[in-house]
Amino acid sequence: MSATEYVARLRSLVEGKDPIVVQTETPAALARLIASIPQEKLHRPPAPGKWSLAAIVAHLAEAEIALSWRYRQIAEKEGAALAGYDQNVWYRLGDYDSRDSQESLAQFRLLREANLRMFARLTPDDWRRSGIHAERGRLTMRDLVDQAAGHDLSHLQQAERVVAAVSE
Repeated sequence: MSATEYVARLRSLVEGKDPIVVQTETPAALARLIASIPQEKLHRPPAPGKWSLAAIVAHLAEAEIALSWRYRQIAEKEGAALAGYDQNVWYRLGDYDSRDSQESLAQFRLLREANLRMFARLTPDDWRRSGIHAERGRLTMRDLVDQAAGHDLSHLQQAERVVAAVSE
């Protein structure tokens, strides 16, 4: 999927929704999904080559690290360079399938809460500031927050499919 297609998909998922509300609700939605299946199924992928629920939660926790940095780079310096990352390398290095889901959720929740507190302090000018993403081009703070909410929704849909598959 190209960067343009990826951004379009994220935008379609968040269209008509408040991205701050989506980001606020995601940790609780993840907690419900984790609680909905037995511990031994958290690390079970729905099919070979697919991510388990534990891996999805670990990915969201680590993606929030990158987002935290990007938000602050945009807030600090107009036109800041925003690096991309290879999620498959992060998956391997983070050993996502073996990570404890509650620990990943706690990491995600803490980082997300810090970002939400920062959003509450942004001025209208801060929301219009932008950075240059290596793959997606110029992004305003608002664009990045919207895309992060779409990313949440995409992975929540994926997580729901995983839970359904491993519960059969």
